[in-house]
Amino acid sequence: HDELAYLITAEQGKTLSDARGDVFRGLEVVESACSIGDLLLGETIENLADGLDCVSYRQPLGVCSGVCPFNFPAMIPLWMFPIAITAGNSFIIKPSEKTPGACMMLAQLAKEAGLPDGVLNVIHGAKDAVDYLCDAPDIRAISFVGSNTTGEYIHARGTSNGKRVQANLGAKNHSVILPDYPKTTAKAIAGAAFGAAGQRCMALSAAVFVGDAKAVVTDIVEEAKKFTVGCGFTEGVDVGPLISPESKTRVEQLVTQAIEQGAKLELDGRGTLVNGYTGNFVAPTILSNVDPSNIAHKEEIFGPVLVCLEANTLDDAIELINNNPYGNGCAIFTQNGACARKFQHEIDVGQVGINVPIPVPLPFFSFTGSRGSIRGDIHFYGKQGVNFYTQIKTITSNWQYTGADLGGTTMPVLGNKNEVR
Repeated sequence: HDELAYLITAEQGKTLSDARGDVFRGLEVVESACSIGDLLLGETIENLADGLDCVSYRQPLGVCSGVCPFNFPAMIPLWMFPIAITAGNSFIIKPSEKTPGACMMLAQLAKEAGLPDGVLNVIHGAKDAVDYLCDAPDIRAISFVGSNTTGEYIHARGTSNGKRVQANLGAKNHSVILPDYPKTTAKAIAGAAFGAAGQRCMALSAAVFVGDAKAVVTDIVEEAKKFTVGCGFTEGVDVGPLISPESKTRVEQLVTQAIEQGAKLELDGRGTLVNGYTGNFVAPTILSNVDPSNIAHKEEIFGPVLVCLEANTLDDAIELINNNPYGNGCAIFTQNGACARKFQHEIDVGQVGINVPIPVPLPFFSFTGSRGSIRGDIHFYGKQGVNFYTQIKTITSNWQYTGADLGGTTMPVLGNKNEVR
């Protein structure tokens, strides 16, 4: 466990505690995969007609594959191959070229645990490797987590070759803060926005303050100032570096553009320096007075940046979120049950938290992002994951022992066994 976490921190940069969480959340899926026998059950009905039985089996697809992102080098592979293999498939996985080590270690651990050679296979590369997975005729399904550009490409190319594709894409996750918010809301929002340096598809990157709730922006700023930025191996560090210099440049440029478009800079994390290190560091950054048309709201920044918007009513906040193209996750902070219930029913987002800042489902449910955050219609892990990696075969059998006919020229129908068809 710790060896894997250390490798993740070394390659990806996230804090060691976050890397341990990366591994732990993946292992939860492994545990769930060990008990999916009941999810693989078929269905049967006896005596549909005289001597006629019907049974369905849930069978593996064959060879399946996965393309993984850099931000969760252990958890995302473990969303994929344990479910696929337990359902009877072999699997080809391509880790991010930026963080391949954890996936290689997972494959080695699977081999040591007794997985036969050839069941789990790791390939490396960039677009050439992706194109191979999309085009190879023996590969029946592709799982993907990552950016919209790559995911939409894989979905289009894979499905055009007759493959089943599930692609989790980008996000812009909103929190709605009502005036009766719980007293720990500021701390929860700060942690969800800036943890993992904002490099997670469920980061709470936008906050919508309803009415007087906008006063909590000051509290969020104070919470964010408490976070320490630095090397992921350093004790007490809360926010590690971004994955690359290009990522740092993009994040800082988006913040600058947002300010030019009218946003107010409440906390500036650009140009952050960490003693003893040359790295891709950006400290927590907070923008207020953000219009929905501002680039900081329209783009997935994928960095430690929180954009703050305002709404007069809960209805206005719901409309604002539903007008955003993404549908991965959202949250509401309130002590009013009626408002929470209204929100959960009217919001068009696949995963909703009520006083829960990052509502990622446990593995006996499924990860259910929606709208612009997914391509394909079958989700990851849980029942949905089993459905994705399996197909249904139905057998209708007629075993006569009373001398009845086996069939004629007309369409068979249910009815009396003596009925002439």
